[in-house]
Amino acid sequence: MNNSELADQVATSLELTKADAKKAVDAVIAAITDAAARGDEISLSAFGKFKVKHTPAREGRNPATGETIKIAASKKLTFSAAKAVKDRLNG
Repeated sequence: MNNSELADQVATSLELTKADAKKAVDAVIAAITDAAARGDEISLSAFGKFKVKHTPAREGRNPATGETIKIAASKKLTFSAAKAVKDRLNG
């Protein structure tokens, strides 16, 4: 499912125009992105949690040459599904 398909489903469920549903979906994604950029945890009950994890700088190897390279520290967004979602996925 992509953004457009999600917006179509929201439009159908809430009896909105597709344009209004797309704005709503875009607003939710923007709010989650902004909170993550601030380092906040985003908890959506009955769905799950988005958390920002920090990965420290480390050394790695170039698989083609075997040369040691430095990998910079970075942040990544992780998702942990809520129990209700896990139960739905596993029948």
